[in-house]
Amino acid sequence: MSNMMRTAMVTKPFTVEIVEKPVPKYGPDDVLIKVKVAGVCGSDLQLYRGTHPFRQPPAVLGHEVAGDVIAVGSNVTKLQVGNRVAVLPHIECGTCEFCQADMQNLCVNKTVPGTPKWEGTFAEYFSAPEAKTYKIADGVSYEMGALVEPLAVAVHAVSRVLSDKRGSIAILGCGTIGLLTLMVAKEFGYKRIYCTDTAPFNNEMALKCGANMALNPLETDAVEAFLKDNGGGMDVTFVAAGSPDIINHASRLTKRLGEIVLISMITKDIPVYTYGFVYNEQTLRGAMTYRNADYEKAMELINGGLDLSMFVTQNLPLSEAGSALEMLNNKSGDIIKIMINM
Repeated sequence: MSNMMRTAMVTKPFTVEIVEKPVPKYGPDDVLIKVKVAGVCGSDLQLYRGTHPFRQPPAVLGHEVAGDVIAVGSNVTKLQVGNRVAVLPHIECGTCEFCQADMQNLCVNKTVPGTPKWEGTFAEYFSAPEAKTYKIADGVSYEMGALVEPLAVAVHAVSRVLSDKRGSIAILGCGTIGLLTLMVAKEFGYKRIYCTDTAPFNNEMALKCGANMALNPLETDAVEAFLKDNGGGMDVTFVAAGSPDIINHASRLTKRLGEIVLISMITKDIPVYTYGFVYNEQTLRGAMTYRNADYEKAMELINGGLDLSMFVTQNLPLSEAGSALEMLNNKSGDIIKIMINM
């Protein structure tokens, strides 16, 4: 094996280059992985645009990954060469108040790929701690292994709901995370699911996945249509998009004492009519990435046979990573999840 590898790096905003870098070193508690696939995420698009809060060019793209263990550190006991694995791409500090409370997602000192301390996954090789590396079950594809990471985001979002009611929900925005939230909600026993998206393909996908209704809010009053079909409003509304009126739509959709979970990272000020929250005593809460337990639950679902293969809409080689980001940036074509194949 050469000591150099190919990577896809954002060298400056809107520029992706294939750059040779040294194969990453691995310590006694780490494994070295030959990457098979890496998923393209919305945060990769932020890095591409130069707008990500902490991943800044130049940086190697990617944090969703699956591949084969090809070397193990001297302290590694649970993994061996040849294991097919996926990686939980957060290394928490373990000592802050949030880590102590099992809320690793809020650790202020965590290390993530695509930063100086940890290279990204758009690379031929990737090193990770054994503690963050999970076996992919026999018969489960590498693509499904890479999808565990975004699925964990959906698991965390649904786990943020405090009510034990499992009646009706709405999901506003049916991109990757919205559709995965739909799948998790079904696994958690929600009975009626209503979805919106401005892309016809995404709404078609939502219906294929079991949504009762999926509408384009630019073409019809989705709130009125959903409330007409489901009289009392939603027990929970998940916000997985960022239109200026989306929080108000969520509040209108949600019943009294209902909950609204905000997954989408909306970084612009948007108007919110707060009286609806007061009058109906609704709760608005955020959902930030996922805890270790959420990733492990997502891994359990994938290894247990949850099939998300319909969400992999494009497969591109590493050499076309720039094209993948350009496609996402321009919203060209029917895209749910693009996979980069090594």
